[in-house]
Amino acid sequence: MIRSIFAGTILQRAQTAALWVFAALHVLLLASVCLVITSLAARAETPACTGRDLIAEMKAKDPAAYRQVVAEGEKIPNGRGIFWKIEKAGLPPSYLLGTMHVTDPRVLKMPEGADAARADAKTIVVESDEVLDEQKAMAGMLSKPELTMFTDGTSIESLLTKDDLALLSDALKQRGVPLAAVSRMKPWLLMGLVSMPACEMARKTENTAFLDKQLALDAAKAGKSVKGLETFAEQLSTLAAIPVDIHIKSLIEAIKLGPKLDDVFETMTGLYLSGDMGMTIPFLKTVVPEGEDDDSGYAEFEELVVRKRNLLMAERASPILNEGSTFIAVGALHLPGDDGLVELLRKQGFTVTAVN
Repeated sequence: MIRSIFAGTILQRAQTAALWVFAALHVLLLASVCLVITSLAARAETPACTGRDLIAEMKAKDPAAYRQVVAEGEKIPNGRGIFWKIEKAGLPPSYLLGTMHVTDPRVLKMPEGADAARADAKTIVVESDEVLDEQKAMAGMLSKPELTMFTDGTSIESLLTKDDLALLSDALKQRGVPLAAVSRMKPWLLMGLVSMPACEMARKTENTAFLDKQLALDAAKAGKSVKGLETFAEQLSTLAAIPVDIHIKSLIEAIKLGPKLDDVFETMTGLYLSGDMGMTIPFLKTVVPEGEDDDSGYAEFEELVVRKRNLLMAERASPILNEGSTFIAVGALHLPGDDGLVELLRKQGFTVTAVN
C-alpha cells in the first residue's frame, strides 16, 4: 500500500467510499436518477465548486508518493487517454470517448478532435438511449419498483443505526431533500445524491445536461441515429445484485468524508481531463490509513458494474462498429484494463489507438 502525507489527514477510511463514489460516477442511471431526485431539492443560487486537486498537492509536497502513483498508473493497460480511434479494413473510422456523467463545463467541452468526430459520425452510441426520454424511462422502471425502492416494508431508517441515520438526515437536509421523501429508496440511489458536490447538484437542479445526455440530444436534433448499449433497468439490476450491507457501508463512509469529498471529485476530474485514468485507483489508495485497506466491496462492484458491463457493451457495440462511422461515448471507467472496452474491441478485430 502506498503511503503519503495525506494518509492520516485527508480521507479517513476512504478507500471503499471513494472508490464507490468514483464508480458511481460512471453509472449513467445514477446521473439520470439524480436529475429526478434533485427536483425535490430547494432551489438556490449555484454555489462555486470548492474542491482541491490533491494530485497537484501530492506532486508538490510528496514527490516520491506522486511518482509511485504515476508508476502504478502506467501498469494499467490503456490507462492513458480518454479518446480513441477505432479502425477496421474497409470501414470508415469510428471513435470511442470515455466520459464522466457530470455537468462540469470542463468535461462538457470534450478533448480536442472529439467534437469533429462526433459531427462526422452517422451513428451516436451512448450507454443508454433512454436519456432521450427520461420520463418515459423512469416510468418504465416504475414497473419494476423493487429495483429502486424497498417494497417489503423496509426503509433506510430500519437499516441504519441511530447515529448513522442522523448523519444521512443531515446530509440530505444540506441538499434540500427531506429524509421522508427518499426513505424507501435503495441506498445506491442515495449514494448518488449525498456524494454529489453542491455545485454539481445545483447544475443538475437547473437541468444542465451531463455529457452523455447532451451528445444524445444533439445527435437526435441533427437527425442522426442514436443507439444505446444497455437499459436503465439493466444498470439497476447490476447494482441490485450487490449486497445491501455493502451499499450501506459505502453510503455512510461517503457522508463522513464531508467537504473532503469535493477534493476527491476535483482530483478525479483533473485526472479525467488529463487522460490519466490509470492513475485514479492508485491515487485513491494513497489516502487509506495503514491497516484499513478493505476493498472487497469495491471488488464486487467492479466485477458486476464494470467488468460484466464491459463485456456486454463490447458485444453490443460490435455490430454497430462494423457499419463504421460511429461515435461511442461511455463512462471512462469502462475503457482501461485487460477487460476494458479498448482491449475487448481489439480482441474483436478492431484496431484501437489513442487520439490523445
